Amino acid sequence: MRCLAIALLMVSTAALGQEAAAVLKRASTAMGADQVSTLRYSGSGTGGQFGQAYRPDKPWPRVNYSSYERQVDYAAGATSESMMRSRAEPTGGGALPLSGEARLAGAANGQFAWNMGPAGAIPRRPALEGRLHDLWITPHGVIKAAQKGDAKLKFVKEKGESLAAVSFTQPGALSATAYITDGYLVQRVESRMPDPVLGEVAVVTSYDEYRSFGGVWFPTRIRQSIAGSPVLDLTVKDVQVNGKVDLEVPENVRSATERVAAEQVAPGVWFLGGGSHNSVAVEMKDHVILVESPLGDARAEPLLAEVKKLIPGKPIRYVVNSHSHFDHAGGLRAAVAEGAAVITQQANKAYYEKAFATPARVAPDLLARSGKKAKVIGVADKHVLSDGTRTVEVHKLRDPLHSDTYLMVWLPKERLLMEADAFTPPAPNTAAPAQANPYHVNLIENVQRLKLDVDRILPLHGRVAPASELYRMAGKGV
Repeated sequence: MRCLAIALLMVSTAALGQEAAAVLKRASTAMGADQVSTLRYSGSGTGGQFGQAYRPDKPWPRVNYSSYERQVDYAAGATSESMMRSRAEPTGGGALPLSGEARLAGAANGQFAWNMGPAGAIPRRPALEGRLHDLWITPHGVIKAAQKGDAKLKFVKEKGESLAAVSFTQPGALSATAYITDGYLVQRVESRMPDPVLGEVAVVTSYDEYRSFGGVWFPTRIRQSIAGSPVLDLTVKDVQVNGKVDLEVPENVRSATERVAAEQVAPGVWFLGGGSHNSVAVEMKDHVILVESPLGDARAEPLLAEVKKLIPGKPIRYVVNSHSHFDHAGGLRAAVAEGAAVITQQANKAYYEKAFATPARVAPDLLARSGKKAKVIGVADKHVLSDGTRTVEVHKLRDPLHSDTYLMVWLPKERLLMEADAFTPPAPNTAAPAQANPYHVNLIENVQRLKLDVDRILPLHGRVAPASELYRMAGKGV
């Protein structure tokens, strides 16, 4: 097979677009991508929970995958991912139990994304861009995506090896460069994808140890990092080509809309639910404090609109961020675009300032379109906001396992406590576990340390609950 270096020398700069198409065609033929419409691959390995670091300066929390499977349907633009995973370290987030394994399964098709749980499909719109990105940077997917885009070619040499670097953009989804060997195999993909916290983020995915599976070449080692920290190191054990892949969008996902359900829990205090993540609006004399703006623009936009409807004529001056995990911080950029200052734990301040200054070019978000600059207020241990009538206290939790940059919000007059992930109230009358959840115990220890006389908890997941529920689930009396 002709070496890429020779091929490149035979074309002028003006012809590089055509030559990119030629390289992609050769790679598609060599790898068997021409004949691949669906693909299923599985294996096991390790990884990290993107966006769930214990501190913003730490790597993503490490996890083990005892099993991992991805399905792709290139014609439909659909993908799914299913895994059994367990913690490899005790700290950090990621919706994982502190011991044992848990299954995570999610999918995307077109403009829809959802998770699969025991009760069926759960709409998960904020995951869409990341899942479509992962579809189109697969070894065969990146070739197909580049062939549809206005791909450009340049030649690079790494460790004595000649590589064709084919770059393209898929508007709203990703920009990417695929590095192709002189044997026309995709060696790695360097890409940028939209992210609700970082604006956009760099991803590097490498493919090694290719084998032929029925004439289709596929790597048996896949490694990926996001923002410089590992998220996947997978040993592929099985590949099935052109089998049946059923990723039809469930009807409840197709018809889902973002809903904000407002419940007034005290004069001037609204609990804002209706989705997987909650927020709280607190009315002050001449402004509003919003506790939590989660997930991303798709949630934040109707959330901010609902706050303005409930409390007309008063600007949202502050948004309090419970912690730096990306699901809880994903709507902060939208709040900044609204003009709100972000109140967060001090260790997050520099991280957020850098993140909010990063332009979202792949898929411009509300902040990018607003042109606003962020104001970030760091809280060491305690911060008090008052208008002379209502007092709002912001406290850092000590010694949590979930996040070292945890803040909870306390309304002393109303005896209302707002917290995220430390306690998610179960269904009423759920039996207490035989062994107390360490998160619950830690929250109680912090409440007692601060001498907070809590009446009700407004959790940022789940339902409003009396404080007695927390103590009962932890096996403690009030």
